[in-house]
Amino acid sequence: MRVVSLVPSLTEAVAVSAPVALAGVTDWCTHPPDLAVARVGGTKNPDVERIVALAPDLVIANEEENRASDLAELRAAGVEVLVTEVRDVPQAFAELARVLAACGVRARPRWLDEAERTWAALPPPERRTTAVVPVWRRPWMVLGRDTFAGDVLSRLGADHLYAAHPDRYPRVPVEELRAAAPDVVVLPDEPYRFTADDGPEAFPGLACALVSGRHLTWYGPSLAEAPTVLGGALRAAHR
Repeated sequence: MRVVSLVPSLTEAVAVSAPVALAGVTDWCTHPPDLAVARVGGTKNPDVERIVALAPDLVIANEEENRASDLAELRAAGVEVLVTEVRDVPQAFAELARVLAACGVRARPRWLDEAERTWAALPPPERRTTAVVPVWRRPWMVLGRDTFAGDVLSRLGADHLYAAHPDRYPRVPVEELRAAAPDVVVLPDEPYRFTADDGPEAFPGLACALVSGRHLTWYGPSLAEAPTVLGGALRAAHR
């Protein structure tokens, strides 16, 4: 089985479950750190010719991370493409099981069972907080409706204020974000790399939580530790 992954989180899932299956991955596939396979460009601009030349049995993609035009071009070249859709935590587990089965993984991986048990056993939050979650600046964009990251935060007790917005990633002026006065501003390190020096200064007087984008937005082995890692970051913002 030869697989090309165009989704970093799926790359990690396949790499730890069927490492010999991976024939190519994107430049943004950073886990596992020692992954040594062909690179095929970005998630939004993959090198279709290079992918076809790798002769994969399957390309795995995501309807949000990858462009429909690139996937159509791959299919036109005779490549089988599996496209995932992940909008919440339960759907993530279902799609991971589907992807791994398609990649030839016969037995359900232990990490997947552990991750699912972790989320199923998550206790109710001690209190609920409001949040805004920027994912980009210049222009400012935040989590909107129907997102995996939004569901992750909700299960941890953080309700982001744009969950009912018509857009999934609306552009919102930073002045409006400040005026919304959330309990916490959640600043992930991807897709925009917010840091202690780049992000919190835009929200004076508001608690800011710098969080791991891998734990907030990836669906793969990181799901097992995400509640602990993210929960700790959220609690630290209120100290």
